[in-house]
Amino acid sequence: MSKLNQQNHSSSRKENIWIEGITTLGLSLVLALGIRTFVAEARYVPSGSMEPTIQPNDRLIIDKISYDFSNPNRGDIVVFNPTKILRSEHYNEAFIKRVIGLPGEKVEVKNGRVYINDSPLKENYIEATPNYQWGPVIVPANSYLVLGDNRNDSYDSHYWGFVPRHNIIGKAVFRFFPFNSIGEFNRPIYVSSSQHS
Repeated sequence: MSKLNQQNHSSSRKENIWIEGITTLGLSLVLALGIRTFVAEARYVPSGSMEPTIQPNDRLIIDKISYDFSNPNRGDIVVFNPTKILRSEHYNEAFIKRVIGLPGEKVEVKNGRVYINDSPLKENYIEATPNYQWGPVIVPANSYLVLGDNRNDSYDSHYWGFVPRHNIIGKAVFRFFPFNSIGEFNRPIYVSSSQHS
């Protein structure tokens, strides 16, 4: 091969490397944005409203696709966009809480317990029993009542109302930081036969 041919071949190889690099970077970016937009995303938890289950500064993976095929269940930990009331109070960042009341259910908090349709809800994940009385209220259609596991230090549905279904971004499924707490979140099992588990 002549020197001129070698130079042209070497030059085209350098161009190909640049084109391949840019193409790979572009496809990676599109794939990453697609996954974050439609499938899953990482979230940082800034507050203690979900203690003891989730600690401040935990990093979580949020499943954004499951609720395209099913509805939230009681016990799911959900991330949601602020409701109209929260936006009017200048909250712009997503919230994370546990689903407690499902559409059509009667919910009340009294004597340190949550009652669903007049049956006490057994909750082994809360920080402390609620020190407030609230309700009874009926959860509207296509809405959910959400409470923080740190019941006495959580700005949640018992202050500002219900979360419309379309506000829910996804379900917390996995903690990936801190490393000593890595693991999935399992939905609690509720024993009353009159409730959805």
